[in-house]
Amino acid sequence: MTNATNAAAIPEIPIDLSRLAGWMDDRHIGTGPIFGVTQLSGGTQNVLLRFRRADRTLILRRPPLNPRTESNKTMQREARVLAALAHTDVPHPALVASCDDPAVLGTAFYLMEEVPGFNPTIGLPERVRSDPSIRYRMGLALVDALAALAAVDPYAVGLSDFGRMEGFLERQAGRWAAYLADCKHYEGWSGPGELGDIGGIQSWLEANCPQRAQPGIIHGDYHIGNMLYLEDGTLTAVVDWEMATLGDPLTDLGRLLATWPSEDGPQPFAMRVERLDGFPTRDELIDRYRNLTKRDLSDLGWFEVLACYKLGIILEGTYARAQSGQADMTTGLRLHAAAKGLLQRARDCIARL
Repeated sequence: MTNATNAAAIPEIPIDLSRLAGWMDDRHIGTGPIFGVTQLSGGTQNVLLRFRRADRTLILRRPPLNPRTESNKTMQREARVLAALAHTDVPHPALVASCDDPAVLGTAFYLMEEVPGFNPTIGLPERVRSDPSIRYRMGLALVDALAALAAVDPYAVGLSDFGRMEGFLERQAGRWAAYLADCKHYEGWSGPGELGDIGGIQSWLEANCPQRAQPGIIHGDYHIGNMLYLEDGTLTAVVDWEMATLGDPLTDLGRLLATWPSEDGPQPFAMRVERLDGFPTRDELIDRYRNLTKRDLSDLGWFEVLACYKLGIILEGTYARAQSGQADMTTGLRLHAAAKGLLQRARDCIARL
């Protein structure tokens, strides 16, 4: 799914290769031994393994070594949405097979085809780093893929029960407020005091909620770190579908804009790409999305406020885990600062609106 620069040999493979080979034999997925196993990086807590069998290269995705309560369900949902996206214009890794039975490898998992490309947040090839026109195409390709996803009818591809569209927008503010409140269970968390007036953001979101949601499949964490590109700027795959559900596609556009470089100055949690010059402006992204989808974007500010609010709360959750000793504190402190900045950005956006 990523190129070799994003892979490293691992001294202890977190799966039983013989059991995997037997499971694959039962489904006629290649023959012979599994070899060339490497672990891929990319910022996800889930485990990604590239391996070869006969003349085929595949990617295995499974939950973290210390799975969360919902990890198996998340794998199943990811596999399902990848299967549904087959034969659509959305660039994605092709699903090969999935396993819901933890008895095979200890957790649910799935196999997908390898997709060529690099992750821009891990590093830019020299050709991309030296040519701003390629970075410009990369930014536009993000919107093209998002528009393609918005065009997919979830009911036509078998995802009618993949999420609850009724009241989707109305539920968002309260859902993430509850997520933050639940962080009190992390012993040692200093609490939400440093985050400013979060309740005010929640109240504004609830009072200004758009009257109608457009049904669609949403990725849930749509940003450049979840993309793979070729060196000419072609987007080959949108990856990491663990937060996918049914909702309004503008949720993903708001998430993209929440961390997109701004002409107004540094972002509190800007996309982590080593060269930001050359990428399209926010207005260019918005105009391209509008032209491709013909969507009314008069409520887009609400979706961007929601994205800042949601992402800020998620990042604070990592800080809470770090304070309780369950996550790296250096990362936790960085994300805590980003959470404060994102929530302030939400308040600033509300003031402009």
